[in-house]
Amino acid sequence: MLHVMTAAPGRRAADGVRQNRGGDTRRRREIRLAYLLLAPAALLVFGVIAYPLGWQIWTSLTEQHLGEAAAHFVGLGNYITLAHDAEFWRAVVVTLAYVVITTVLKLIVGVAMGMGLAHPFPGRTLAFIAAFLPWAYPAGPAEVGWFWLLLPPVPASYADFMAHWRTVFDNALGYGTWGFFSVILLNIWRGGSFVGIFLLAARNGIPDQLFEYAALEARSAWQMFWRVTVPVLRPFLALAAFLTLTSAVGDLSNLWMQSGQRDVYPVVWTQAIHFALNGGLFGPAAAETLWLLPALVVILLVCYRLFEPLEEDPL
Repeated sequence: MLHVMTAAPGRRAADGVRQNRGGDTRRRREIRLAYLLLAPAALLVFGVIAYPLGWQIWTSLTEQHLGEAAAHFVGLGNYITLAHDAEFWRAVVVTLAYVVITTVLKLIVGVAMGMGLAHPFPGRTLAFIAAFLPWAYPAGPAEVGWFWLLLPPVPASYADFMAHWRTVFDNALGYGTWGFFSVILLNIWRGGSFVGIFLLAARNGIPDQLFEYAALEARSAWQMFWRVTVPVLRPFLALAAFLTLTSAVGDLSNLWMQSGQRDVYPVVWTQAIHFALNGGLFGPAAAETLWLLPALVVILLVCYRLFEPLEEDPL
């Protein structure tokens, strides 16, 4: 009897070891299966993003003059040349100002829109459709519409009014400022709509009881927003900032349409297009587009850190 009693714990321990080993084996199989299922997506990302980026980096280290059959390696020569180019630094300032202004204003518009639509009110359905429409509307007609509104190409009832403000802006801040202002407005009009719908979905996923309890302690609407709404929505705000930043960079292609097919704004990416397409200088063009890459990576890393969930306070 004593032998049986002493052997039982040993058998239970052995069974536990076998179960742990079986669980570890099953876990490893699941991990291998997960990597196998992710392989197609990883290959797609590598082919669509990694390879073009690597090719662009290599191109920025080369130079090819007209009439030459192949490019030759110049190292950091293209970057050094741009570092001494005043026009390039002017384009950098304008580009960063554009990205910062549009990102901040899209977040402000989106937060106001999302929080305003979070509570029922008469006409809420129509307000939601009006808020969602700018993002869903095709970008091409929107670009032409904004161009005709702020820079009317034909005589219209509002042409003199817009021409007056165009003259005021261009004389005060430089030629092309009014047109560039139209590009910023289009980006805010479309991006603010997306941020608003995105934050509205995030807000609807949070229990109303949390805000009801917080309302009992908050002394004002601003305190309620800053101390409760912002911390709760912080990961979503960080993701919205990330998306607005990338869309602001992507919408720089709208400059061609909104400048009346005349690239007149000093922006890094459009200047690079001039280098590549008009001058055949693909090396300097690639170097110019990569100059801002470290700054963009830092901004995206900050957004990623903010995207992490809030740590719970220790008991």
